[in-house]
Amino acid sequence: METTRTELVFATNNRHKLEEARAIVGDMFRILSLADIGCHDDIPETAPTLEGNALIKARWVKQRYGYDCFADDTGLMVDALGGAPGVYSARYAGDHCSPDDNIRKLLSELEGEENRKARFTTVVALITGDCERIFTGSVEGSISTERHGDGGFGYDPVFVADESGKAFAEMTPEAKNSISHRGRAIRAMEEALRSS
Repeated sequence: METTRTELVFATNNRHKLEEARAIVGDMFRILSLADIGCHDDIPETAPTLEGNALIKARWVKQRYGYDCFADDTGLMVDALGGAPGVYSARYAGDHCSPDDNIRKLLSELEGEENRKARFTTVVALITGDCERIFTGSVEGSISTERHGDGGFGYDPVFVADESGKAFAEMTPEAKNSISHRGRAIRAMEEALRSS
């Protein structure tokens, strides 16, 4: 007998993030996108922290559309840049910049810098019923001096994970998800959902 899968909205319009989440969560939950529920709002991300932005997005969907949902915010923290771009990672090169613009700016800022240590951190805010929970995942690595690989998205061509010695863009989606910041945060969320 087929069981009904629980529906959860992922408050994102980023198809790459959506694909990653669906691959990580598997069959127990049906992950819906904002488009799936007819949400075309420009949800603000005005908090000074990753946790704050994730909560803004999740609360927006829950309050206006009524769905149990989760949202994430991710930051790339580079030691030599004092933790930048951090919460501004998606718009590091300006409000309407492309991922390519962000990478160009990052490599330019790090030109000649020997300390290239960095980490990716994802914070996931989950709202089910009246309950809000936060899950965090991080991965240590470094910023390469040039781009590698043609997979992934965002900063993946220049972020080399310590655990693999490869840029995220050089790894298969499965290999990346097994060690990535978002993979770790979403798996922690999934474990909490399965045990609740």
